[in-house]
Amino acid sequence: MASVENIVACPVCALAQRIEGGRPGAVFECARCGAFIGREPERESLHLTAALTLAALVLYVPANLFPILRMYWSGAYSESTVWDGVVSLARSNQWLVAVIVFLASIAIPLFKLVSLFYLVISAQLRSRALPGLRTRLWRFVDVVGPWAMLDVFLLAVLVALVKLRTLATVLPGPGLAAFCAVVVLTILASATFDPRLIWTTRQNSPTSPKHA
Repeated sequence: MASVENIVACPVCALAQRIEGGRPGAVFECARCGAFIGREPERESLHLTAALTLAALVLYVPANLFPILRMYWSGAYSESTVWDGVVSLARSNQWLVAVIVFLASIAIPLFKLVSLFYLVISAQLRSRALPGLRTRLWRFVDVVGPWAMLDVFLLAVLVALVKLRTLATVLPGPGLAAFCAVVVLTILASATFDPRLIWTTRQNSPTSPKHA
């Protein structure tokens, strides 16, 4: 009869199955979907996640300071940053759209990057502090990821390029390249982080009962 420790659930199809004994570090294949199970978390991936997160944080500054769009119209020249777009929407009393653009293009990406960096540092130090809270933080980061930046703001840029091309010359600004790079780096950083490392402590020993 299999012991509880030998029963694992596939992370892809959730099939519960028994893992036979094998050499340390062995990787097993799910009987239903073929996904790998029993794989030990790789601490080396933290270096890649940290590098991607730091690069995204560095590019986050020019992405928000440099103009996203440059427009020439009747001899006049104007530039627009992400924050300029939020302010313009607010002044037009389109508060709901302004809030969505602010959250999706400025607030959520920054929160996600700072949270990822904190999770990487705490995992690298094998911190034992608040693993449950850090797990919930990772879940939140994973949930809000699709709402960050790309879908909302780049769609607005595309609409501006199409609608205004007959009236004015609209060109992408230097901030747009940094903006896209932040999006890609953030997605890659999230994909390379293994949340199991949150629970890997320095001692790696089972919890002992408390003494009275």
